[in-house]
Amino acid sequence: MSEAAEGGHARRAVVLGAGIVGVMTGLALQRQGFAVTLVDRDEPGRGCSYGNGGAISPDFCVPIALPGMLRRVPGWLLDPEGPLVVRWRHLPAALPWLIRWVRAGRLDRVEAYARALRALHAPSYARYREILGDRASGLIEMTGQIYVWRSQAAGPTEALSQRIRESHGVEARVLAAHEIRQMDPALEPGFIRGLYFPENGHTLNPLRLVQTLAAMLEEEGGRILRGTAEGFVVENGRASGLRCDGQTIAGDAFVLAAGIDSKSFARTLGDRVPLQAERGYHVMLPEPGVRPRIKISNRDHMFGLTPMEHGVRMAGTVEIASPDAPMDERRPRAMLAVAKRMYPGLNDKGAEFWMGSRPSTPDSLPVIDRASRAANVFYAFGHGHTGLTGAPLTGEIVAALAAGAVPPVDPVPYALSRFG
Repeated sequence: MSEAAEGGHARRAVVLGAGIVGVMTGLALQRQGFAVTLVDRDEPGRGCSYGNGGAISPDFCVPIALPGMLRRVPGWLLDPEGPLVVRWRHLPAALPWLIRWVRAGRLDRVEAYARALRALHAPSYARYREILGDRASGLIEMTGQIYVWRSQAAGPTEALSQRIRESHGVEARVLAAHEIRQMDPALEPGFIRGLYFPENGHTLNPLRLVQTLAAMLEEEGGRILRGTAEGFVVENGRASGLRCDGQTIAGDAFVLAAGIDSKSFARTLGDRVPLQAERGYHVMLPEPGVRPRIKISNRDHMFGLTPMEHGVRMAGTVEIASPDAPMDERRPRAMLAVAKRMYPGLNDKGAEFWMGSRPSTPDSLPVIDRASRAANVFYAFGHGHTGLTGAPLTGEIVAALAAGAVPPVDPVPYALSRFG
């Protein structure tokens, strides 16, 4: 009998965070026999799960930090509208994370990170289809993704990225200029080099995806509570409850999946996690007039455009800053200007700007582990750019650990101990 069933009664699991990782973990816990309560101050999916670019990328296995990446950083930092910006006021606080990020780009480390990313991501699309069943239709698509460049010359990290993909069996077809035009006729013809990932896809509405899954959790007996969490009640090495709006929600197992807010909660549980807010922006065009045929990534400017049911979304870039710093509208406006050059005739009427804080670790791997001071509190955060893709297996790993079962993949690469 698993830990999820003692004395004939379902054990109670409390998940803090109702983004895609929290909801998928809640569903996985239900499959392990737990009675699940999901807690968030907002309705499900209203954080980064709402504003992301919608990518579901089983083939994503190349870490963000790579050898040679450091050479590109100074140029990016000097461009206030470039793909990477550091708010100088935040630099002292971010410097330890940035140093770890540079060190994570060593070749020997990159290979290990790539293996762990591939293990976590490869089953993602299949898991979504399996869990959603008929509801997947009109919600997720595997139409592929394309990367495009205006230059024929490959950057310092591209050869290594391709070697990593090939070593993990990722199909990435090289595209010439005419092939790019065939795949996306509306795209401006200045792009002369591309890569096509046929096994990748996207959701047509990230918020609807999370809310559909949350509704399934409730249909299966789960509870979703709106409230502001204050901390865990811990005694003798175990948590007995989650304090929320002056009350305590009791449970037998707890999951911390609160995105960037997980950092402060983990500290109260004895763990200092190198988690940085990598703030990303999106622009939503409700009546674009011109649409990419499939999800496309402009690799010169490091952002993507995704065709969605409610328009076209462009999302990406990185801003290292405090999560509560005000939005810098120059960043989404710069993306929009580039997008309008990519797609002549793109209509920006009614454009909506958004900003959210990706919870990012220096090595691109999430944290999936137990809390140091509470063995029944499990961490599931730090997915950075890949929360939609990493959520299904993250949920299964956490649920297996909570139930005393064998996880679907080895959880060791995602443990806190890797940070020393």
